[in-house]
Amino acid sequence: MNKILKMTYEKKRLIKIKHFWKLLGPGLITGASDDDPSGIATYSQAGAQYGLSTLWTALITFPMMAAIQEMCARIGLVTANGLTGVLKKNYKRPVLYLMLLFSSPAIVLNIGADIEGMGALGNLLFPYFHPIFFSIGFTAILILMLVYLPYRKIAAVLKYLCLVLFVYLIVPFLYKQEWASLFKGAFIPSIHFNKNFISIIVGILGTTISPYLFFWQATMSVEDRKDKGNIIILNKKIMTDMKKDVDFGMLFSNIVMFFIILSTGTVLFNAGIHQIDTVDQAALALKPLAGNAAFLLFAFGVVGTGLLAIPVLSGSLSYMVTETFGWEQGLDKKFQDARAFYIIIICSLILGLLLNYIGISPIKALIWSAILYGLTAPVLIAIILHIANNKAVMGNYTNGSFSNIIGFITLIVMSAAALIMLYLEFI
Repeated sequence: MNKILKMTYEKKRLIKIKHFWKLLGPGLITGASDDDPSGIATYSQAGAQYGLSTLWTALITFPMMAAIQEMCARIGLVTANGLTGVLKKNYKRPVLYLMLLFSSPAIVLNIGADIEGMGALGNLLFPYFHPIFFSIGFTAILILMLVYLPYRKIAAVLKYLCLVLFVYLIVPFLYKQEWASLFKGAFIPSIHFNKNFISIIVGILGTTISPYLFFWQATMSVEDRKDKGNIIILNKKIMTDMKKDVDFGMLFSNIVMFFIILSTGTVLFNAGIHQIDTVDQAALALKPLAGNAAFLLFAFGVVGTGLLAIPVLSGSLSYMVTETFGWEQGLDKKFQDARAFYIIIICSLILGLLLNYIGISPIKALIWSAILYGLTAPVLIAIILHIANNKAVMGNYTNGSFSNIIGFITLIVMSAAALIMLYLEFI
């Protein structure tokens, strides 16, 4: 009898897990893509330079990310338009064009940094091949995937690529942890008032709350509803499911960030390795200290996150441009039905690839993309808050008090970060 009850319980639990996995989609992909090779490099720098002193940032960025991304998803569901389409309908054109002007170069620079990181890690895993072969190979794979696969399959591929990030939850436990230091770093904010530390904090904020994610979240919520055939039917269940998806995606993203800082903050910092500029440097530094397993997991994780994040980056850019000019768009459409959409994706990937071979280093690409993201994020967050509180646009689905409180806190924090970033870079 007990055996039968146990089997019934396990079966019900499996059904619940399958149902929850099916529920996950745009929110999970958006959150996981935030931990791209560029983001991993930033978190690795934080851990190597300051140990566990920045662990607390993973806790404070979660509610801010979740609040803004939920607003973007809700805007997409209610209006049946991406964020660019909503901006186009409800705001003056100069606002839209300025967003496009600042966001496009930042996204291409980010793509370039990610492709270079993937190529460098590919070379570490298979040293007989030059990094350029891996960079070209990964770029070609991504172009073929995005052009030839329909939305349903692309979404499935990206969703399963999210699982790659679980490797970063393993790496810290391959090295002895000091639990007292871990809890202190996580729950007691430590701030050093010097330029380098403030730069790291600003970099973490810019990496986790990036404008391209706002556009992707809104658009993918629309695409997902179209794919499920109920874009017009809005009800409480759809909104609840969307919120669960977004919350879980942002939580997962921040947990991965936490564990990357934990890995480099315990292994590299304690070994006196404080200067990490790229993801391949972080992987190489881990190898002699935490073992070959940690090195391999870290390296494969970077490649996997690149394959996940670059389609999000290039797709975001293409949706932004095509919605701005009213061209056909959509990952659910074939190449011949949305030529401009796919050509923009291809061009953004090729431009990103070429950046690494025309004298723009990945470090410079990261710095400039962070500056451009920092400038656009506060403006976009203010506009998102305005849209999400506009009854003429959102009807009965405007922001609640809690969303507004977290949203305005995020606006203040990101505005301060942008000002500090400009001060640190140019003054």
